[in-house]
Amino acid sequence: MVLNAKQTTLAYRCPHCGAGVMTAVNLFNLKGSLVRLKCDCGKSAMEAELCKEGTVRLTVPCILCPTPHRFTVSEKVFFESELFVLPCPYSDVNICIMGETNHVKAELSRTELQLLDMMEKSGISDLSALHSEAEQVVADPQVQEIVLFVIRDLDEEGKIRCRCAEGEEREYDAEILPDGVRVTCRKCGATKTVPTLSLLDAHDFLNCDALELE
Repeated sequence: MVLNAKQTTLAYRCPHCGAGVMTAVNLFNLKGSLVRLKCDCGKSAMEAELCKEGTVRLTVPCILCPTPHRFTVSEKVFFESELFVLPCPYSDVNICIMGETNHVKAELSRTELQLLDMMEKSGISDLSALHSEAEQVVADPQVQEIVLFVIRDLDEEGKIRCRCAEGEEREYDAEILPDGVRVTCRKCGATKTVPTLSLLDAHDFLNCDALELE
């Protein structure tokens, strides 16, 4: 089944209260102005904006990260998909859902179970442990997993830099410490520790394009 190209259902999960937030969006709404899908708790909102080049720009609050993520999808994908999801770039958790209403509801239910399972394994009973105005310590294993994922990604793309000469083969070790992950070059000894006490601590690293060892 193909959706009416003029309308879709858009949803996300509030990182503060955990509620699934969903609404219908049509082309008329999107052409008229920026669409803001706000949670009833008043602490988060997702934004959708139609761009001139035939794309839709989305700003989506994230369950795991302290700041929203920005995505761009084609107008065709946005309006004509039965189900299309956008995950957090640093985990496999889907944070934005669009498509046919029943498909979107089903995916919201699935991600709720995934979130509850993740919280139980991490010993977290309240989403406020992940998102609060003050920095709070959250479960180390969860933050470490995200940081290690980004480190591996940067290594595969050749974006970890150290004191070794340009073009020289490099080897890096990642050591898990009580308060962070230390990356060290085996050859030149340059090192850098990425903090993992909380997602707020790790925020700058999660948004970086490269890792510079000193």
